[in-house]
Order: sequence, then C-alpha cells, then structure tokens
Amino acid sequence: MLGSLAEADDAVQEAYLRLSRTDVAEVENLAGWLTTVTGRVCLDMLRARRTHGEEDLEGPAAAAAAEAAATEAAERDVLADPELAAELSDSLGQALLVVMDTLNPAERLAFVLHDMFAVPFEEIAPIVGRNTAAVRQLASRARRRVRGLGDETDADRARQREVVGAFLAASRSGDFAGLLRLLDPDVVLRADLTAAGFGAPAEVRGAGDVAEQFSGRAQAAELAWVDGAAGLVWAPGGELRVAFEFLVVGGRIVAIEMLADAGVLAGMGVEVVGEEGL
Repeated sequence: MLGSLAEADDAVQEAYLRLSRTDVAEVENLAGWLTTVTGRVCLDMLRARRTHGEEDLEGPAAAAAAEAAATEAAERDVLADPELAAELSDSLGQALLVVMDTLNPAERLAFVLHDMFAVPFEEIAPIVGRNTAAVRQLASRARRRVRGLGDETDADRARQREVVGAFLAASRSGDFAGLLRLLDPDVVLRADLTAAGFGAPAEVRGAGDVAEQFSGRAQAAELAWVDGAAGLVWAPGGELRVAFEFLVVGGRIVAIEMLADAGVLAGMGVEVVGEEGL
C-alpha cells in the first residue's frame, strides 16, 4: 500500500494505538475493523505524501534499478539460480511500486485491497468515502495502469467492443473453440454475492472452465457500454438485472465480473448497443 517499510511500520503502530483505545468486545468483526482502520491510516499517509510532495523512502531511482535488474535477469537463466530468482522477484516488486506511484491514493487503496487481498468492493467503499460502483471504477482504472495500458483511446474502446461482441456471438452459438480464442489462458470469472446466491460460481479460473460457463448461453444478453467499457447486460423488460464487465488486454479477455447486486447496478452507467453493435 505504501511502498515503504518504515511508513508501513508507522501505519501498523498507529492502527495498534487506535485498537488499544477501543473496546474490542464491542467490535463485531475485528478483521474488518482492522482492515478499515489500517486502510484509512494508509490513505491519509498517501494523501499527505502528495500534498507535501514527499517521496517513497525507496526513492525515485526505483524505476532505473528495476529496469536494470530485469534486463540483467533476462540475459541469464534465473530459474537455475535461486539467488538470481530472488533478485528478479525484488526487481519486479520495485517495478510495481513505480507504477503504483502513478495512482492516486483512492485508486491505490482500492486496487491493493481488492486485487491483492480480495476485500469486497462493498467493504472498501466506506474506507475511501465512495459508493461501491465508484470504488469498482477506481480499481478498474488502477488495474489498467498496472497492466501497462494507461489511458484508453477510441481505438482501445473499439477493439474492446469488437472482442466482447465476438464473445457474445460465440457464446450464443455454442462456439467453444471461438470462446477459447478470445479468452486468455489464465482468465478469471468472478460473480458478486448476489449472483452467487442465484447459483453462479463465485470464481472460475482458466479458459476452458470459463468457456464452459458461457458456451451455448447468453441468449438474452445484450452488448452494452458498462461504465464506459464494452460489456454485456441482461435486462428483461428494460430492467437491468445482471451486468458483465470485461477486462481486455492484447485482444484477449483476462477477467469477467458478473454483477447482480441491485445497489451496484443502480450506480452503473449503462448504454445498450444492440444487435447492430455486433
């Protein structure tokens, strides 16, 4: 979250001090309480760092160090040498911190808590003072930057729409091979608690298993812009019931989020494209 061992130690100490002043018997969910308090402490520290122009203790040379280490590792067989493998791991960690420094505090917190620690968006929302839909967008923007995509262009959006449209067509026709071509081998499909309550698996990983979830289905789904990105919706009678968010990288789908929570859906911007968008 902070990219600095010294600052992380300060954050933990501050959270511990707040815990020592709290009647633990009145805390229903201690893990959730600690996550919230520590998250807010980190958020305050990140905001203060930006306000005062402070830098991570690891310093601005992290980018150069990470690039040099990665180049050196690429020239050698790191897998054959545990020590070199450890050095490469450290360099990748530094590179991630460099990218993380491009995120604003709320984006950074949303990304770390959700993508690295699987904290639900509903629990992150009160920490950053946003609604669930807004937090989902914070994490999505952060995820794109971390993956090296940066800001989306019109061409990116057009390619997204093309890939998701092809996915819908393959799903409807039961074109299993076509689905596999569109899915990243390590694709992950996640369903929120509401969708899982309707029988959808909470998480499915791998192209083959995800393709099985969609092959021959999605007959009533429609192509739509979901919060500005290409996605699918199921809206019988014009009432939005389920939305599917897609993360497309390099022309392949790497993640799908199935959302059925009424509160989340109500906060989403949805523009149905229709059949002509396929």
